[in-house]
Amino acid sequence: MTAQTPLLSVIVPAYNSEAYLDRALATLVDYNGELEVLIIDDGSTDRTPTIADDWAARHPGVVRVIHQENKGHGGAVNAGIAAATGTHLRVVDSDDWVDRCAMRRVLDLLRHERAAGGELDLLITNYVYEKQGKTHKATVRYRNVLPQGRTFGWEEIRPWRYDQYILMHALTIRTALVRESGLHLPEHTFYVDYIYSHKPLPWVRTLRYLDVDLYRYFIGREDQSVNEPVMISRLDQLMRVNAIMVDSMPDRNTVPENLYRYMVHYLRINCVVCAIMAILSGTTEHLAMKDRMGADLERKNPEAARAVENDCLGKLIRRRSDRFLKTGYGIARMILGFN
Repeated sequence: MTAQTPLLSVIVPAYNSEAYLDRALATLVDYNGELEVLIIDDGSTDRTPTIADDWAARHPGVVRVIHQENKGHGGAVNAGIAAATGTHLRVVDSDDWVDRCAMRRVLDLLRHERAAGGELDLLITNYVYEKQGKTHKATVRYRNVLPQGRTFGWEEIRPWRYDQYILMHALTIRTALVRESGLHLPEHTFYVDYIYSHKPLPWVRTLRYLDVDLYRYFIGREDQSVNEPVMISRLDQLMRVNAIMVDSMPDRNTVPENLYRYMVHYLRINCVVCAIMAILSGTTEHLAMKDRMGADLERKNPEAARAVENDCLGKLIRRRSDRFLKTGYGIARMILGFN
């Protein structure tokens, strides 16, 4: 490793992002060469390729552009992982952005780790829901779960709340670890961020939590993938992601117990989201998909199935209709700004 190796590679998947890309990139440059930006132009048909090339021309050696045929969000992230040269890796979607002061704190920590000869597998930071038309911005933090100010292992993690899990927006992962995990996201599939923040975890041994509000998650557009009607229309893709998460579950005896419990917790959340969307849809086809999800989990991994359903929220997965399930989702949507 040379002194010129970036501390961090940031992958920016970009498809027809001309309205947002400048805002994202403006928060990702001018960090003294310690951060490289990989814009993955995923077959855009608007001005995205031109905007990306312009940023690369103005920031040579810092911003690189990969133009590829359209492969979806997963295909773009895969290309970024393959091309990254930084010690650590994170993804910033083209309609989101980061807080520059918080990013400097992240780079300070990564620089310190490198100087000390440490090998930090996973850095967790906070993210903020930047919902259109909403003055109060909900922030997801982990102060109640994770130790601060030092490196720790899974055995020190405290129990998670139902509304708490580490989305892709919270993760800065060691690049070599991501590659070692064999992570390869499905192409032309939405919601692959669930896989990104689940599959590599059994390879993680050292963690840190930096309590800064780094990631700004822009939500609220009608065409956005987390908009409720859109999620219902793409329930088959949510189910496909769920099946991959099930396949990624490790044997309980091969990983720390707290890690296994967290992976079950995250899988449960995704199962519940799938169940909610099927129930809200109410169609025979979608309810049948929900039933198959539960049956497939039981068939593929009975131990994980028992762990997922051994919980008051998990028990609702197999229900055909439940007012509490809908009400609970509505409350979470109002408080956290989902959809």
